[in-house]
Amino acid sequence: MPVNLGIRNLDDDVAGRMRIRAAKHGRSTEAEVRVSLAEALVVAPANDFDVRAARIRAMSAGRQQTPAEILQADSRNER
Repeated sequence: MPVNLGIRNLDDDVAGRMRIRAAKHGRSTEAEVRVSLAEALVVAPANDFDVRAARIRAMSAGRQQTPAEILQADSRNER
C-alpha cells in the first residue's frame, strides 16, 4: 500500500539539487525522491563483507605483517 510522506524543514539547497537531478533524469522531483530513497535503502549482499575483506587482504599481500599480540604488548609498554 503506497504511503504519502511529507518532508518538513528541507534545506532549500537540497531541494534545489534534487530538482536539478530530477530534470537531468527526465523525472518529476517527486519521482526522483522516490528513486533516490529506494536506491539508498537497497540491502547490500550478504557476502559484501567477504568481498571487501578480500580487497583489503589483496592490498597488503606480500607485506610483512606484525602479529596483533606484539602490537598490543608494544602499546602496553609505551604507557
